[in-house]
Amino acid sequence: MDEPLDKLDLRLLQELQKDGRLTNNELGERIALSPSQCSRRRTRLEAEGYIRSYRAYLDRQKLGLDMLVVISVTLATHNRDNARRFSQLINGLPEVLEAYALTGEMDYHLTVATRGLADLSKFVNDVLLPHESVQHVKTSIVLDTLKTFEGFPVLMPGH
Repeated sequence: MDEPLDKLDLRLLQELQKDGRLTNNELGERIALSPSQCSRRRTRLEAEGYIRSYRAYLDRQKLGLDMLVVISVTLATHNRDNARRFSQLINGLPEVLEAYALTGEMDYHLTVATRGLADLSKFVNDVLLPHESVQHVKTSIVLDTLKTFEGFPVLMPGH
């Protein structure tokens, strides 16, 4: 069973979420703990699944993925098999950055990155629309990014 998180655990998580490359020495300086205590806490938080992985955050545009698109999808039929087929399709597409099942008018919300309009057109017309699970697709090209994911709020319980 997971130990409850204390204030030091939360501060450690906040700092690692900002910079996952921090050494235990650097982390200790930031949260006023010894490097060995930071190491023990970090190892426990990793083992308990609070820290799922460490990754590099790449620049989408430097990689040539200049177009960011929000795509709403309605399924052709609403049953488990069709939802499973759509999920399998989406999970095999590297252009799809995020995918969410929704309540409301549309069934899914996708965030997709492409090199440009021609690639977006191929993605929608050659991949999504012909798929047996898909009935309707609505695309919206992102004009400006106001905020991107910077990490989860790390708060004490009850706050």
